[in-house]
Amino acid sequence: MNRFWKWTAGIFGVLFVAAFAALSYMAGSAKDAYGMVRYALPHMHRGTLKVGSDAPDARIVALDGVSRFHIRQRTHDRPLVLVFGSFT
Repeated sequence: MNRFWKWTAGIFGVLFVAAFAALSYMAGSAKDAYGMVRYALPHMHRGTLKVGSDAPDARIVALDGVSRFHIRQRTHDRPLVLVFGSFT
């Protein structure tokens, strides 16, 4: 292996370790960074919704935890705001 490929592999290795260290710092730990990369990245994609588009209808679980319904069954054509987040 000539010197060029050794240096190139070394530089990419250092950049990979630095990126993982920075991601681990931002995520809180190396375990959290690994989980974020393993589970979140394959599911990331851009949606096709535009401003003014109707939101897609979703099937959700009712408060009883057993029955399911479509959002439009309950809201009809009234506006609905869903907030996903932690309030702790």
